[in-house]
Amino acid sequence: MAPAPPRGGAFAWNQDEYWRSLQRAYLATRDSGCPSAEPGATRELRALGATVDRLSAIPVAADAPALDSLERRYIELAPVVAACPNRLDAYVLLSSRIREAIKWQSRGWDVASNIVRARLYRSLYGVRGAVEEVMVHHPDQALALLDGRHEPSATPATMVRGVEIHSGDMLVSRGGYPTSALIARGNDYPGNFSHVALVHVDSVTHVASTIEAHIERGVAVSTADQYLSDKKLRIMVLRLRRDLPAVQRDPMLPHRAATLALQRAQSGHIPYDFEMDYTDASRLFCSEVASSVYRELGVTLWTGLSTISAPGLRRWLADFGVRHFETQEPSDLEYDPQLVVVAEWRDPQTLLKDHIDNAVIDAMLEGADSGDALSYAWYQLPGVRLAKGLSWLLERFGKTGPVPEGMSATAALRNRSFAERQRRLAAGVTDSAARLTERQGYSPPYWTLLELARTERLAERR
Repeated sequence: MAPAPPRGGAFAWNQDEYWRSLQRAYLATRDSGCPSAEPGATRELRALGATVDRLSAIPVAADAPALDSLERRYIELAPVVAACPNRLDAYVLLSSRIREAIKWQSRGWDVASNIVRARLYRSLYGVRGAVEEVMVHHPDQALALLDGRHEPSATPATMVRGVEIHSGDMLVSRGGYPTSALIARGNDYPGNFSHVALVHVDSVTHVASTIEAHIERGVAVSTADQYLSDKKLRIMVLRLRRDLPAVQRDPMLPHRAATLALQRAQSGHIPYDFEMDYTDASRLFCSEVASSVYRELGVTLWTGLSTISAPGLRRWLADFGVRHFETQEPSDLEYDPQLVVVAEWRDPQTLLKDHIDNAVIDAMLEGADSGDALSYAWYQLPGVRLAKGLSWLLERFGKTGPVPEGMSATAALRNRSFAERQRRLAAGVTDSAARLTERQGYSPPYWTLLELARTERLAERR
């Protein structure tokens, strides 16, 4: 197994008591009633908006106290909005403005430094986390589609589900599978996204296609409908800034990148890159589909590379075939200051499932650091080896076999065992969370879900 990246280091909030205090604030607001709480919430939303306006115009350092204050005040407003949802829309919309202000500020920061990395994570992931804790309480009232910045582009465009998508845009999404949760959380900065696709829009027909790398079949081209029909819990649309020097020189550069990716995908089979080597374009994992063609045209994405330092996580990923632990993780593309967030969609009805899956993975990875291994039923190995041989034969004829190309039989068995275990633990947490919700009258927050997941993991070992 490769050593941990020298500049890596896992982020930790280390604020358990603070999270519990927010839960107490939520209960106190429910007890006191919304008529007494809402005027203060309205004033605070207005004051936070004024702060965001200033931060959208005046550059500050990444460790500026004003950013700490903005984060704290926004998060501390979440319990009030969760108890009194009349201000829910305003709270969610403010999150988009905060994200845009932070991303504007980051243009002047060294995004590869640890201080900036932590700031971007706290501000972007932390604000999203606060929003979603509120949305879990009121999924029927929550905004599913959140507009971002309407960044102009010269490239061909089309409308997809109410959003104008341009050729060269990147779609960062989260699937509903156990491996999707592992990809999203398996990072020094655990995130919410597990997959990247590059958009191509035909300049004549304005038909949108996505180019993406699938574990099962390598790089493939899909229609927009096919892309959306695959299970997605959330999708974020990212676009290159129009004021980047490379885009100013060549406004059609994003379209040229998408066209290059499309042509290569259509001209021959490109296998999936299980090693996650973003420097080798002969095999591609999902992030590489976008980064490889943009790099060829002079734009380097992921200005701050992802790192994977936890020994248990690295051991598990190595069992799946990963060999590079400083790489390009889907969640981290959001933190690249060269990109703007055009829109973000999430399914409010599945947010609780998303949070449960995350909590279970986090608990499982704690177990990995304590020595838990990815086991599998050894007696199934001969059958899977036969399936691997069948897959090899089918691949010669351009078909997809039962074992993905580039994945060994043992890795396939570990993957199956991992998915079964994650689903089993998630089912237990789901049942416990439902009982807790019935008893206390509200959905448990993420830190409680994590405690439930830890309990399930420990019970499984006994």
